[in-house]
Amino acid sequence: MGKYLIVGCGLSGSVIGRELAEDGHDITIWDRRDHIGGNMYDYLDEHGIIVHKYGPHCFHTNNKALYDYMCRYNQWRPFRIFCQAEINGKATPSPFNFQTIDDFYPKDDAQKLKDALKENYPNREFVTVVEALESPVSIIREYAEFLFEKDYSLYTAKQWGMAPSEIDPSVLKRVPLRLSYKDGYFDDEYQVMPVTTYEQFFKNILNHPNIKVKLGIDALDHISKDEKRNIILVDGDDSFNVIYTGALDELFDCCYGKLPYRSLRFEWKYEEKDSFQGAPLVAYPQAEGYTRIVEYKKMPLQDVKGTSYAVEYPLPYNHSEEVEPYYPILTEHSQSLYIQYRELASKYSNLIACGRLADFKYYNMDQALNRSLAQSRIIQEKK
Repeated sequence: MGKYLIVGCGLSGSVIGRELAEDGHDITIWDRRDHIGGNMYDYLDEHGIIVHKYGPHCFHTNNKALYDYMCRYNQWRPFRIFCQAEINGKATPSPFNFQTIDDFYPKDDAQKLKDALKENYPNREFVTVVEALESPVSIIREYAEFLFEKDYSLYTAKQWGMAPSEIDPSVLKRVPLRLSYKDGYFDDEYQVMPVTTYEQFFKNILNHPNIKVKLGIDALDHISKDEKRNIILVDGDDSFNVIYTGALDELFDCCYGKLPYRSLRFEWKYEEKDSFQGAPLVAYPQAEGYTRIVEYKKMPLQDVKGTSYAVEYPLPYNHSEEVEPYYPILTEHSQSLYIQYRELASKYSNLIACGRLADFKYYNMDQALNRSLAQSRIIQEKK
């Protein structure tokens, strides 16, 4: 059986580690952080509230096999997340729906707009804001322009660090406007949160005699490259197969240039009140600096005194600073740059790159899980 070093103890690294351990391989997992679970890590804060250190995580999927896999390692409860956006001081459902129209239009005008939407988009559950912006019907187009001006352009400008005038509406093609009063952020069949914690899920999946986990160790301090033999060395040892889930440019010392990411800063707060806002997650497009506030007491609802919440401030990612890369900035240049790194990685016979950072994609949890299981099967078939 093989000997594997997995760099990163998030979902991708942990799933691949467990799958290979079940197959009899010797697995060592390193993570530079002081905890398991990657960005899914949660913990009990000083006020007795379970919070997510790196932003909110709700597992959602339409793939029963992926849901069943998660159930092998933890118990889950149904949780359908409800979100809002605050516009002109008023909180309205997000994604926007017919309630949003009622919130901002007089009664008669609201009815005309809802009728026009249903007439122009028959048998549709939603349209994108781009479609609405391009509508020949003035009342629909004006509604989309209102939302673009008050929400989409402002939020996206803060999220990606650009002026509203520079935003191409085409980047919003996947943003839905619901053509009904239906609410809820996702429509997936399976939407769940842990009965206990995500940390417990990771403890369970990593609980195997063939898996050893070492935290607080930066793999890049121990990895070198033998360019003559095209292999990765671990403290000079060439016997490891290396599964790397981190940022691929950093593995190769940014030799082609840095891959661009956006990061986040979290401002943690606690108040002695039962509720801070009307939904677990509220976007604040018109606020200065921050994009959203997540009230963790409501993810899921916890029967505790007071409430803990995090205010999220987007910021540029810099390799030299102690911030995490969250969102890959996908441009023609950045994707071309990533392909160069991917081709370089493919030259090393004992290196496998897999995961959100290594793939330079912003995966949902089910996408990361599916990718990791597929990569595990490829490894197993080759060995």
